[in-house]
Amino acid sequence: MGGFFGAVSRKNCKYDVFFGTDYHSHLGTKRGGMAMYDPAKGFQRQIHNIENTPFRTKFERDMLEMNGQAGLGCISDTDPQPLLVRSHLGMFAISTVGIVTNAEKLVADTFSGPGHYFMAMSSGKVNTNELIAALINRCDNLVDGIRYAQSVVEGSITILLLTEDGIIAARDKLGRLPIVVGQKEEGCCVSMESFACQKLGYTPCYNLGPGEIVKITADGYEQLSAPGDKMKICAFLWTYYGYPNSNYEGKNVEVMRCRNGEIMARDELANGTFPDVDYVAGVPDSGLPHAIGYANHTHKTFARPFVKYTPTWARSFTPSNQEMRNLVAEMKQIPVPELIEGKKLLLVDDSIVRGTQLHETVEFLYKSGAKEVHMRSACPPIMYSCKYLNFSRSNSDMDLLARRTIQRLEGEMGQQHVAEYADAKTERGQCMLKAICEEMGFDSLGYQSLDGLLEAIGLDRDKVCTYCWTGEE
Repeated sequence: MGGFFGAVSRKNCKYDVFFGTDYHSHLGTKRGGMAMYDPAKGFQRQIHNIENTPFRTKFERDMLEMNGQAGLGCISDTDPQPLLVRSHLGMFAISTVGIVTNAEKLVADTFSGPGHYFMAMSSGKVNTNELIAALINRCDNLVDGIRYAQSVVEGSITILLLTEDGIIAARDKLGRLPIVVGQKEEGCCVSMESFACQKLGYTPCYNLGPGEIVKITADGYEQLSAPGDKMKICAFLWTYYGYPNSNYEGKNVEVMRCRNGEIMARDELANGTFPDVDYVAGVPDSGLPHAIGYANHTHKTFARPFVKYTPTWARSFTPSNQEMRNLVAEMKQIPVPELIEGKKLLLVDDSIVRGTQLHETVEFLYKSGAKEVHMRSACPPIMYSCKYLNFSRSNSDMDLLARRTIQRLEGEMGQQHVAEYADAKTERGQCMLKAICEEMGFDSLGYQSLDGLLEAIGLDRDKVCTYCWTGEE
């Protein structure tokens, strides 16, 4: 997906930008970048490949040369960024997070005339940041340009601009991702993860609303464009990719995950579907708090029957080759035989997307001597690839385990009954659970309900994006 951090200060703030950006490393695996502005040195920018090396190790040397009282950094799963742009609106650095699903159409319709061109990346596609910068530059000022860009983009786009007199931050028009402003004596910061502000000594003081645009300087923040009324913040911030210490819309991630596990267990006990197990365990790392909540409510012992070895491979999907990703995932799983052999285990994972690595985890547990393995997903079955953020995206919805199973059970006819399959109380829902159990090797399978998930988040239903489960915008 991606994330960013920026700071404006009365003194050199390069280390705030460095560490603030590093605190977003869990959000992306491909590119890391930083841009600083210093009145004497002007703009400085560096971008590095971080697919096999952590962000901080790539930028430690750059810190000797970069200086400035304002800067931004980004972690990206897609395009190299930030970009430096020079136009009639002045010089600025731009970083974005999101997906522009109509990028090719925008290029063809808006920039097809003589004199327009874009630098093509190795994939042949246009860098999203370059496209957004070009859209912004069609207007007479940055604020109108940002508004224009967000009005024509399909998908979502969250924007951070570094200018000579501060930072301009723009949350995407439906607020699918958060932006928080922090403040301390020396200046202000802007971040996607609130814990990054706090760890660097800033006090989070303002959350941008959907589509809102603000300018950040060392003295504070100024609203440049008011927020809209409608919000659709991504629910997966809480269930999966948000960091445990962060708050979004006033709701803490770790607290939500534990509460989510409790609600899932509560409903299972009420429905009589809770199996007799020896231990409740979480799939590391984001599945752990869901499992703790589940274990606490059922009064079953929480255990860690396997631990991921992460010093050299922090994330199993970092390698670009799928075969290598699967091998790394297997190599990372180190069993605790005393907690597996002859035991009945219930695993809780944050979600089940394609199911590839989860199948290997179950095989690994059985090979290690487990008597039974029961599986629980902390969110409903994922039925639709996300078209707003770079999460659960696939070439086809048929890459998703739930949709693939429906196709195997009923073919195209089944695709007309997706909502019914997503409901475990229906006959089709039970058939899907049974089929997945048989394919994956689970002794039982359960998904958190959408109502239960939204109860755990604690926001109004209409403010949370649930597209990947319901297909409804």
